[in-house]
Amino acid sequence: MSEEKLGLNTICTHVGEIKDEQFKGAVSPIYMSTSYQFEDVDVKRYPRYFNTPNQEFLSKKIAALEHAEAAMIFGSGMAAISTTLFAFLKAGDHLVVQNTLYGGTTNFIREEFPKHNIEYTFTNGFNVSDFENAIKPNTKLILIETPSNPLLTITDIKAVADLAKSKGIVTCIDNTFASPVNQNPIDLGIDIVMHSATKYLGGHSDILAGAIASSNEHIDTIWNVGKNLGGSLSDFTVWMLERSIKTLGLRVKAQNRNAKKMAKFLDAHIDIKKVYYPGLKSHPQYELAKSQMKGFGGMLSFELADGLDASQFQKALKLIKPSMSLAGVESTMLSPHKTSHALLTQEQRDSLGISDNLIRFSVGIESRKDLMNDIEQAIHSVKKSQLIS
Repeated sequence: MSEEKLGLNTICTHVGEIKDEQFKGAVSPIYMSTSYQFEDVDVKRYPRYFNTPNQEFLSKKIAALEHAEAAMIFGSGMAAISTTLFAFLKAGDHLVVQNTLYGGTTNFIREEFPKHNIEYTFTNGFNVSDFENAIKPNTKLILIETPSNPLLTITDIKAVADLAKSKGIVTCIDNTFASPVNQNPIDLGIDIVMHSATKYLGGHSDILAGAIASSNEHIDTIWNVGKNLGGSLSDFTVWMLERSIKTLGLRVKAQNRNAKKMAKFLDAHIDIKKVYYPGLKSHPQYELAKSQMKGFGGMLSFELADGLDASQFQKALKLIKPSMSLAGVESTMLSPHKTSHALLTQEQRDSLGISDNLIRFSVGIESRKDLMNDIEQAIHSVKKSQLIS
C-alpha cells in the first residue's frame, strides 16, 4: 500500500520499521555495530554516514510523516540546523532569517556566520513583505519558524515559499513547535523541514536528536556536509526515537486539546496579563494558522499580571514542572529569558517582545482540571507570600 494513502497513526507505527526476519519480533531489532562489511555489499554502512540500518529506516518514517522524498537523523536539533545552513551557504552568500526565531539558532547565526563571511539579515517582522524587503542579490536561503518560539507568531508558509521560488531561493523551516501532526510545510512549497526531534518526535523528555526532511537532491547536499561535521546519532537513541514516534499522533492530538483549553482558561484569568496561542480567536494570525495547520499545537506562552513574580510562580507549582525543553507528555513551564533565549542580550529580547515575566507553557497529557488547579494554587501562593512580605 502507498504511504500516501496510509493514516497518520499507521505511518507512525509501521512505516520505517525493520522487519525481524530471524525471530519475528513485533518491534524493530536494534543494530549497535559501528563496523560493517565493505566488500560485496550494496551499501557501505558507517554510523557517521547516517546509513546504519536503524538510521536508514527511521529516516523513511520521518520522510513519510513530512511528505518528503527523504530524511536524515542528527545528534541534536542544532546539529540538523547548523549542518543544513552550512550545506547551502558559503562565503559571500546571504541568508534571510525570520526575526522571531529560536534563540539558539539566532545565537548560532550571529556567532558563527561572521567567521565564514556569510551575510545575514533578520527581518523586521514575519509578514511576506518583511522577507521580500530583506532579500539581496546574493540571497541563497530563507529560514522561517512557525509557530515561533516563544511568542507563537504565525508566518504565511506558502507566501514565503512562493516568494522564494520566484527568485530561485531555497527555503527551510523549523517545524518543531507544530510537529508533522499539525503542519506539513513541504505541501505548502517549503524545500527543507527541520526538527528538534528532542521535542514532539521524542515526546518523553529522554532523547536528544534532530531531523531534516526534503527532496533527494537537497538531502544529498546536506549529507555531503553532514558526513564531515559528524553530527550523527547513536543507534540506541535512533531505536528509542523510532519507538517514541509510534505514539506521536496520539500524544500530539491530546496535547492540542489540552493546550486549547488551557489557553482559554488563562486568557479569562484575572491574574494573567496576556496569552499567546494561535488557537485563540484573539490571536492576530488565528485565521492564517487555521488555514495552514491541522491543529494549533501543545505550546503556548503567557505573561503574569504586573506584580506577580514569574520565578516565584514557577517555584510554587506542584504538578507542572519548571523545566527546560518542551513537548514531553508531562507539562512543563520555563522563563525564556533564562533558558531558550538566555544567549540573547536584554536589548535583543526586548526588541522581540520577550519580557522577564513571560512564561512558556508546554502542555502535556494530564487532566486539564489538575493543570488548572496547579496554576491556581501557585498564583495564590505567590499572592500570599507577597502579602506577608
